[in-house]
Amino acid sequence: MRRSQFVFVASMLLLLSVFASYRLFRKPAELTKEQLIMEVVMQGIQTQHFDPQNIDDKFSVKIFDLFIKRMDNSKKFFLQSDIDELSRYKEKIDDQLKDASLDFFDKANSIYEKRFAEAKAYYSVILENPFSFTDDETIETDGDKIPFAKTETELKDAWRKSLKYQVLVRLSDMIDTRNKAKEKEDTSAIAKKSDSDLESDARKKVLKSTDDAFKNLGELDRTDRFNLFVSCIANVQDPHTEFFPPADKANFDIAMSGKLEGIGAQLQQKDDEIKVTSIVPGSPSYRNGKLKPGDIIVKVAQGSAEPVDVSEMRLDKAIQLIRGKKGTEVRLTVKKPDATFEIITLIRDVIVLEDSYAQSFMINNENKIGYIRLPGFYADFSGAGGRDCARDIKTELDKLKAEGAKGVILDLRDNGGGSLESVVDMVGLFIPQGAVVQVKGRDAEPTLYTDKNPSVTFDGPFEVMVNENSASASEILVAAIQDYNRGVIIGSTTSFGKGTVQRMYNMDDMVNATYSSMKPLGSVKITMQKFYRVSGASTQLLGVTPDIILPDAYSKIKYGEKQEDFPLPWDEIKPTPITKSHPAYDLSKLKANSQKRIEDQKAFSLIEEEAVELKKDMDDTKTSLNLEKYRQQQTAQKEEKKKFDELEKTLTGLDISNLTADVEHINSDSTYTSRNKEMLKSLKKDIYLNEASQVMMDMIK
Repeated sequence: MRRSQFVFVASMLLLLSVFASYRLFRKPAELTKEQLIMEVVMQGIQTQHFDPQNIDDKFSVKIFDLFIKRMDNSKKFFLQSDIDELSRYKEKIDDQLKDASLDFFDKANSIYEKRFAEAKAYYSVILENPFSFTDDETIETDGDKIPFAKTETELKDAWRKSLKYQVLVRLSDMIDTRNKAKEKEDTSAIAKKSDSDLESDARKKVLKSTDDAFKNLGELDRTDRFNLFVSCIANVQDPHTEFFPPADKANFDIAMSGKLEGIGAQLQQKDDEIKVTSIVPGSPSYRNGKLKPGDIIVKVAQGSAEPVDVSEMRLDKAIQLIRGKKGTEVRLTVKKPDATFEIITLIRDVIVLEDSYAQSFMINNENKIGYIRLPGFYADFSGAGGRDCARDIKTELDKLKAEGAKGVILDLRDNGGGSLESVVDMVGLFIPQGAVVQVKGRDAEPTLYTDKNPSVTFDGPFEVMVNENSASASEILVAAIQDYNRGVIIGSTTSFGKGTVQRMYNMDDMVNATYSSMKPLGSVKITMQKFYRVSGASTQLLGVTPDIILPDAYSKIKYGEKQEDFPLPWDEIKPTPITKSHPAYDLSKLKANSQKRIEDQKAFSLIEEEAVELKKDMDDTKTSLNLEKYRQQQTAQKEEKKKFDELEKTLTGLDISNLTADVEHINSDSTYTSRNKEMLKSLKKDIYLNEASQVMMDMIK
C-alpha cells in the first residue's frame, strides 16, 4: 500500500471511530435531519481539520457576520433593526452548535422570508413610473461600503436606486443602438424611438429581469438557506473547508473527473423553460439524434414511470431528474421549435467533457515548440479506470516528441488544481526522480511525496505558464519545477496562493443504520493538510513567483487566496535535499531578452495602463445615475477598449497548428471542428503565449 493511501485509510478509521463514539451520545429521535447534518459537519471539522478553530464567542461572531453577508450582501432585504435583533445571537451561535440548536438560523430565515415578501411587493411599483436621469445622483455598487437601511423608507430608496441603475445601463445601450441605426439610415423601429420611448422599454426589460430574479430567489427554500448556513460554519475554518449537499457533490465530482453519467445535453433555463443549448459529441443524445439545440424539455420520466412536469422547475432540480446511472432509461417529453411535442427515449451513459482534458498543439517557429493546455488536474477518484491528467500529459508529450518538438510549454493558466497524486506523477515526467512536495497534517511530521520512477518522458527545454488563477496542484508543479531548475516559470503575476490539501468525506458513511431515514446527508470537504515546497516554504498566501513576469491587468489589486475570508497563514518547515538540474540556458539572459521584447510591444504597455485603470475602478465603486455623466464614463471606457481592438488587428499572430495525430479525431465531428477552430483563433492572438514561445526559442538556442 502506498504511504499516501495508508494515511488516507488511517484518517478514515480515525474519523469513523470518532463518529462511532459520538453516535452513542445522541439518538435519532433527538435530532432532526438539519441538526444531524450540523452535528456531523462540526464533528468532522473538529477531529480532522488541520487547524480547527476554538468553538467560542469569536468563532460565533465569524459565523454570524459571514452568514448575514451571504444572505444579503447587497443589503436590499434586511433592515438595521433586523440585524440588531439577530445580534443577540452573535456570541451564542457556538453554544447553539454544541446543543444542536437552530434558534439563530430559524430567526434569521424567518426575518429574511418576511423582508423578501415585502420587497417582492414593491419593486414593480417602483418600475411603474419613469426615472429622471438629469439629477446629480450616485449609487454605491459595493455592498461592503454601505450600511443596512434604518427604515423601510430607506430600504425602498435603495431599491429605487438599484432599479434606476439597471434601467440606466439598458437605456444607454439602447441609445447607442438607436444612434447607430440612424447613422446607417436604418428604418427599423428603434431608429424612430425617442429617449422617453427607450426609457419605457428599458424599464420593461428591468421589470422582466427582476421578475425572473425574484422567481429564482423564491425557489430557494429553507433547505437551501440551511445549506448556506452550514457552508458558513465550514468556511470560517478556511475558504476550502466546505459543505456539499448531495447535488453539489455530484457537480464537484464532474468538475474533478471531467465526466458524468447522463444524456449529454447542455441545458439553460429561460422564461420558465428548460432549453437544450448544445449536444455533447458521442453522447446518448448525440447518438440518438432526436434531441436538438433549441428543444424545450417539458417532462422527464424514469423508464416506464409517470412523467414529472419540469416546465417551471428549478434547473438544478430538473437536471437531477435527467442525470442518472449508466444504462438506465430516461424519457423526455420535448417541445420542438415548431410547437410540436415528441417523446424521446434515451439510455444514459458516461459523458466525457473533452474541453476539460489536456490538449496539445505545435508552434511552428524556427524550431517546433510543443504547447499543452491543461485546464485542471483531473483524476477518477472512484477507481473505475477513468482518465488521469498525468497519463494524458505523458501521451501528449509522446505525440509532440514524435512530431519533432524541440521544447515544450505547459499552460497552467486558470488551472485551479485538483489531484495531488496526479501532480506528483506529472512532475516525474520531467525529472529523473526525487521529492516533489512535502505534506503536513495536524500534529504530524511532514510526509514526503516522491517520484520514484527514474525514467523521464521529456528531458528537453521546458516552460510552464501561470497566472493569478493558477492554484493548488498547479502551484505544487511549478514550485517543484522551479526548485529543481528543471524549467522556466513564466507568468503574468504571482500564482493564487492556495497551499492546502482537502479530503472529501461522504457524511452518509459517518452515521450508522439508525439514521438511514435521514440520508442522503451530503459531503464535507475538510482542509486536513498543508503542502510545502521541497525548499520548506509554503505556497499558502504567497503563491509562486514566476521566473519571468509579464505585465498583468490584475497586478495592482489584491487577488487570490489573500483576499478570501479566513485563509490559513503562511509558514515554512525544514527543506528536504534534492539534486537540482543544470540547464544550458542562462536565466538572467532569458529575463533580459524578455524584458526588452516587452518594452517594445505596445500590447504590454496597454496592459500596464489597464492595470492602473482597473485598480482605480476597484477603488471607486460609486457610479453616477445622471445619464449624461454615465455615458461620458462609458465613452471613455470604450475608447480604452478600442486601443486593444485596434492593436489586435495589427498582431501578426502565432503560427500554431494541430498535431497530425489529432486531425482525424478533430474532423470526425462538426462540433469538435468548430471548437478547435475557435481555440486556434484564440491561441494565435495570445500575446502571453507568443512571448512564452520567444523565451522558449532563446532556451533552445
